[in-house]
Amino acid sequence: QDLSLPNGTPVDTSSPASSSSLLNRLQLDDDLDGETRDLFVTVDDPKKHVCTMETYITYRVTTKTTRAEFDLPEYSVRRRYQDFDWLKNKLEESQPTHLIPPLPEKFVVKGVVDRFSEEFVETRRKALDKFLKRITDHPVLSFNEHFNVFLTAKDLNAYKKQGMALLSKMGESVKYVTGGYKLRSRPLEFAAIGEYLDTFSLKLGTIDRIAQRIIKEQLEYLVELREYGPVYSTWGGLEVELSEPLEGVSACIGNCCTALEELSEDMTEDFLPVLREYILYSESMKNVLKKRDQVQAEYEAKLEAVALKKEDRPKVPTDVEKCQDRVECFNADLKADMERWQNNKRQDFRQLLMGMADKNIQYYEKCLTAWESIIPLLQDKPETK
Repeated sequence: QDLSLPNGTPVDTSSPASSSSLLNRLQLDDDLDGETRDLFVTVDDPKKHVCTMETYITYRVTTKTTRAEFDLPEYSVRRRYQDFDWLKNKLEESQPTHLIPPLPEKFVVKGVVDRFSEEFVETRRKALDKFLKRITDHPVLSFNEHFNVFLTAKDLNAYKKQGMALLSKMGESVKYVTGGYKLRSRPLEFAAIGEYLDTFSLKLGTIDRIAQRIIKEQLEYLVELREYGPVYSTWGGLEVELSEPLEGVSACIGNCCTALEELSEDMTEDFLPVLREYILYSESMKNVLKKRDQVQAEYEAKLEAVALKKEDRPKVPTDVEKCQDRVECFNADLKADMERWQNNKRQDFRQLLMGMADKNIQYYEKCLTAWESIIPLLQDKPETK
C-alpha cells in the first residue's frame, strides 16, 4: 500500500475560541492516550559533576512501568549525555529497519559558549526527555533490551564494556551488506519519501537560519532599548514640568524590553529546538532509507547471480530468500515508522505554531498596554487657576 505524502490524515478545522483553547484541547487529548500506556519515562534533575579529569552533567531518568520485562515497577538512575549516545548507537545496531529518534546536537544552542549554563542544560534536558519519550512510544523500540538496560542498570559502564555481546538476534538477522551493489531503481513510494525528506529538511533549514537571524536582531534591538529608556528618565530630572510624562515613557520602554526579552527566550528555548530536532529526524529517516536501498540492491544482485546459472530447474537459494525477507522487513518497518513520524510531526508543529502565535500576541498586547498607560500623562491638562 502506497504511503500518502505529505498531508496525511485530516485535521479538525473548526474554529476554537482562541489559539490557547485549541492548544489546551490538544494537550488534554494527549493525556487521554496515556491511560493505555504501560511505560512512562521522564528526564529531570540535572546535576553538575566536577572531577579531576572532566566536568559533566548527569540527568535523573525515572521509569514507571507495569511490563513483565521489568523486575520492578519503578526505577531511578542517573545518565550523562554519552550514555544517551550509547543507547542511540545500540538501537541503530540492533534495529536497523526502524527510525531511531535523533539525539540533540552535542552543542544544542549555537553561540552558547558555556555548556554548563542553566539555559543550555535545561534545553538539553528537554531534548533528552523527548528522545526517551519517542522511544517509549514506539511499539518495537520500547521493547529493545538495550533500552531496558539503559533504564534500569545502576552501572551502565559494565554493559558498555560487553560490546557486541548484547546484540539481539533480530539485529544479527537483518545485517546488510554494503559492498559493491548498486540499486537499479528505488520503488516509487520510497522515491517519494526520499524527495519529500529532501524538500522538508531544506525548507526547515531555511526557517531555522532566518529564525536565528531574527532572534539575533531582536537581542541587538533589546540592547538599544535598554539604553534608550533611561535617557528619558535622566531628561525628566532636568525638566520638572515634564518629569512625570518623561518618567512614564521611560517605564513604558522598560516594560517593552521585558516583553521582548520573554519573546526572544521563548523562540530560543521552545521554537528553535523543535526545528533542529526535525532536521535531524529527517536525516535519520534518510539513513534508514539508504539501508533499505542497500538491502534491495543486495537482493537484486543475488537474483541476477541465480539467473546466470544455467540449470534445468533453477532453485532459489536460501540466502536469496532471506535477503528478500530483509527487504520486505525494511519496507514494512520503514512505512510504519514514516506514518508514525508524520503523525507526530503534524501534532508537534500544530502546537509549536499555536504557541508561537500566542507568544507574539502576548508580546504585542503587553507593548500596547504599556504605551496606552502613558497616554493620560501626555494629554493636555487644563491649567489650574
